[in-house]
Amino acid sequence: MPSHLFADRPSPQPPERETVDALITQTRRLRGGVDAVRRDALVEDDDAHGRWQRALCDLAVHHLDDLGTHLDQLKEGLPEPVPEEAEEEEPPPALALDPMPGSLLSRVGSAEWNLLTDAVDWSDELFQIFGRAPESGAMSLDELPSMVFAEDQALLTAMVTDCLVDGKPIDGEFRIVRTDGRVRTLHMMGEPVLDADGCTASMWAVLRDVSELRRSQRAVRESRDSLRRERHIAQTEHRLAVELQEAVLPPWRGSLRLPQGNPAALDIAAHYLPSATSALIGGDWYDALELPDGRSLLTVGDLTGHGVTATGAMAMLLGALRGMAVAGIRPGDLMGHLNQLLDHSVQPALGSAVCCQYDPATRLLSWAQAGHPAPLLFRGGTGCALTPPDGVLLGATSGAGYGQAEVQLRPGDLLVLHTDGLTRRGTSDEPGCRRLLALAPRLETVRTAQDGVRTVVEEFGETDREDDACVLVARIGS
Repeated sequence: MPSHLFADRPSPQPPERETVDALITQTRRLRGGVDAVRRDALVEDDDAHGRWQRALCDLAVHHLDDLGTHLDQLKEGLPEPVPEEAEEEEPPPALALDPMPGSLLSRVGSAEWNLLTDAVDWSDELFQIFGRAPESGAMSLDELPSMVFAEDQALLTAMVTDCLVDGKPIDGEFRIVRTDGRVRTLHMMGEPVLDADGCTASMWAVLRDVSELRRSQRAVRESRDSLRRERHIAQTEHRLAVELQEAVLPPWRGSLRLPQGNPAALDIAAHYLPSATSALIGGDWYDALELPDGRSLLTVGDLTGHGVTATGAMAMLLGALRGMAVAGIRPGDLMGHLNQLLDHSVQPALGSAVCCQYDPATRLLSWAQAGHPAPLLFRGGTGCALTPPDGVLLGATSGAGYGQAEVQLRPGDLLVLHTDGLTRRGTSDEPGCRRLLALAPRLETVRTAQDGVRTVVEEFGETDREDDACVLVARIGS
């Protein structure tokens, strides 16, 4: 029975020249677009996502270069339209292809090994791929493994044996060490050539140097794996930061009354608003605490940075603040101690904070601030920011002094404490503060601190907020 290689098949029709030209144009346009994206990409050393994108662009360029060369070859093989009156003329000579170094043509070679005569025929390109001088002659199938990596010799032997003995086509890769010491990866495709009796007479193969392609693919894999690791680390850090924040911030939700059972007690509610542009948790905090002497502590603050480091520093600072307030330290001195704590911290950071202590017996509010927005007082349908005492950012200056101010509150007054992430847009928070003060008519009608928080969040809970924020509302009892 004759081999399947000699079975009659319908003759394939060549593609139309216009179709090939259109494909070439599209490929060149794609190549130019991808190359422009690759050139414009500014990749930092620590940007895993950028490295992955750049590696994908490099791989796409390799594929498009190969596709463009294949299409050019296909176009060269198409006959030019011949006018009827010139049909008898001699066909023009074929264009000589002079492969450029590094082009697809220089990376693809062919070979044929004749088993009957032991003749070996290599194309010029195959000599270039192996780095072998044509005068040295083509290598036989027995000699070929001498240039192959020891780890890949068994694979090559198995592919050649299966082809010659069982008639299986060859489709595999192996690495060679050229005569100049360079290592190249070759992709080999071949099949047996049978004689009229169906016996293997020779083996024909095409070998392609895919070293650069595999290097690009390897870069894509490595950068993708690096990106996945960084994302996993970021997700883990985010989870830890969220858990730490939830453990540190006050456990109460809804409204809180301090001190309990006092008609002049504060009705307190607070809310944390995460950033809309970053998945990282910041160092914002809020807290309210009843002190041993009957006064109440109100505080909000913010530390620079994001993630576990910022959340951990916030936990340390808030713990120290609570301890010193319980020990009876007044707001101004308390800020000085917090500044000293941050100044001597193992991981230096900057922070802003406001600390208030409210005496329900006299309705007197004593407060201090460290580079932080002043509390807002809403009374009688209008609002104003309290005049801040002196105070620089925590951790900015060693031995800094912090002033303390006092304000007499009245029944029904509403205090709003917030971090600057609530109102800041760009480099200024003044427009946001004006928006917050403009809520005075609406805040005048609220009956609980929780309603006050809800009003503020409805106004400032936009999706384009650049940083996380905290807001605390305290309403003075009658």
